[in-house]
Amino acid sequence: MHTASSRPFAKADPAPAHRSRADEVYEQLKRDVAEFNLVPGDRFTENELSERLGVSRTPVRQALFRLQQEGYVEVLFRSGWRVLPFDFEIFEQLYDLRMVLETTAVQRICADGERVDRELLQQLIAIWLVPVAERSADMLQVSQWDEAFHCSLVAAAGNAEMARVHRDVTDRIRIIRRLDFTKQARIDATYDEHAKILKAIQRKRGDQAAMLLRAHIETSQAEVRKITLHQVHLARQGAVR
Repeated sequence: MHTASSRPFAKADPAPAHRSRADEVYEQLKRDVAEFNLVPGDRFTENELSERLGVSRTPVRQALFRLQQEGYVEVLFRSGWRVLPFDFEIFEQLYDLRMVLETTAVQRICADGERVDRELLQQLIAIWLVPVAERSADMLQVSQWDEAFHCSLVAAAGNAEMARVHRDVTDRIRIIRRLDFTKQARIDATYDEHAKILKAIQRKRGDQAAMLLRAHIETSQAEVRKITLHQVHLARQGAVR
């Protein structure tokens, strides 16, 4: 069974050389949401976060205001902050945008333009076109690889602005995508579907690759619609780790 460290993926833009304490708190809180340490409905105060993270209230407040603007949390009058419930209408819109970006990307890859990153495609092939016995059964690992698969497909098309927008979409739907990997059947399906998409790309069959990718995303989108708060709390207890 291969490991994540042995198979590189396309990475997001490098972090700035200098990050403020507020940036660090912001990133930590987003990880807390994505990893279910904070779930919809949770309440907390700035003092509680300051003590837990070992920082003053100023960077905590700055980070929370930034998360508020992005729709993750809301401020409660005289009673701290609350993690907002999922907005499934926004998730639907983000999935629609993701589908446009990714299907466009595979069409461009199959058209074999000069900017196509073939090395990235080979890295994906090394991960997903493997014998069943070599597949990973680690749900968290596969969810991370799945995210990297889709980001790498868009990046491989060679349009930096398209890749940037796609990374933003990916960031905003990360928490619910991880909930899609709570069952072994979904892991098996992901391997099978990714393999079919890559084989179509290898044969330069753009329409087929786009059709397979669209169906793959629609399946994930349908699973998202079934998410319940109960699943989120199970995830916090370690069900997807």
